[in-house]
Amino acid sequence: MITRRRLLSVLAMPLLPARPAVGAVAADTLRITIGANPGGGYDQVARAIGAALQESGAAARVVYENKGGAGGMIALAQFVSAARGDPAALIVVGAVMVGAILRYKPPVTLAQTTPVARLMAEYNAFAVPADSPLKTMRDVMERMKRDPGGIKWGGGSKGSVDHLSVAMLARDAGVPVQQLNYVPFKGGGEAAAALLGGHVGVAASGWGETRDLVARGQLRALAITAPARLPRVPVPTLREQGIAVEIANWRGVHAAPGLDAAQREAIGNAVAKATRTSAWTHALASHDWTPDLLQGEEYERFVADEHVRLGDLMRALGL
Repeated sequence: MITRRRLLSVLAMPLLPARPAVGAVAADTLRITIGANPGGGYDQVARAIGAALQESGAAARVVYENKGGAGGMIALAQFVSAARGDPAALIVVGAVMVGAILRYKPPVTLAQTTPVARLMAEYNAFAVPADSPLKTMRDVMERMKRDPGGIKWGGGSKGSVDHLSVAMLARDAGVPVQQLNYVPFKGGGEAAAALLGGHVGVAASGWGETRDLVARGQLRALAITAPARLPRVPVPTLREQGIAVEIANWRGVHAAPGLDAAQREAIGNAVAKATRTSAWTHALASHDWTPDLLQGEEYERFVADEHVRLGDLMRALGL
C-alpha cells in the first residue's frame, strides 16, 4: 500500500529531462502514459484512442507506458516531469485520478497538464465468481447489513469510482463506510484476478473490464450502476433491485505541460478527429462505453467541477 509520505517522496524526485519536442500531429511516435496496470479501464481507453489516432494519421506508432499505483498519481508526476514541452505525449485521466488527487493532495495535479478532452463514460458493474452463493445485489446488501466486514470487496484505488460506488451501497444500507472490508488494486485486471482466485468476494469495476469474463461464465454480474438498462448489457441496474445508487465513470486525455497555443490546438483537433474514426466507434461499441466528447473551456470547467463534486461525495461518505 502506498502511503502519502511515500508518494510525496516519489513526487519529490528530481525532474527527468524533457523529451525533444516533435510535431503534435503526424508524429513518428506518440507516447500515451497510463496510470494503471494493463487490463483495466484506463489501459483499454488508452489503447483505443491510440489506435484511433493511428487510423486518423496523427501518429505512425503509439507507445503505451503503464505506471500503476496511487490512483495514477505516480504516473501523473512522472508524466509532468518527463514530457514537458512534448506535443506527442498524452496521459489518460479520469474520475479515478481526480479522486486520488483529492485523497493524497500531491504537489503535482492535473493543473500542471494541458487539458485536451473528455472522451467517454462508463458504468460500474458488481461481479462475483460464477459459483458464488450471492445471486443478486439484494443478497449482497443483506449480507452487508448482517456483517459489514464479512464481504471482502475488490476494486480500484481508494477514492476511485469503484470505491465510491461500494461506499454508496453502504450508505444506502445504513452501514458505516469505515466497517467495510475494501481491498484496493492497481487496475481492473488485478481486481478480476483476485475475484477469480477467491481473494475477494465481490468486485466493482467498469463493465468493459468484466464483460468478457462474464461472457465466458467465469464471473456473474449482479448489477450495473447506470440509471437505466444499457443496450447490449444483460445486467440489471441497482435501481431495478431497489437500491438507490447510480454513478458513472469518465475518462479523457491531457497533454504535456509547456505547450504553446498552436500545439494545444493541433493535439485537440487530432483527438477530435480520432473520435470520428471506425477504430474509436468500434471501441465504444465493443466495451459498451457511452461517447461523451467534451473539449475547450467547457472541458476545463467540467474538470474543475469534478473536483468539487467528488470532494463533496468523498467527505459525505467519510472517505
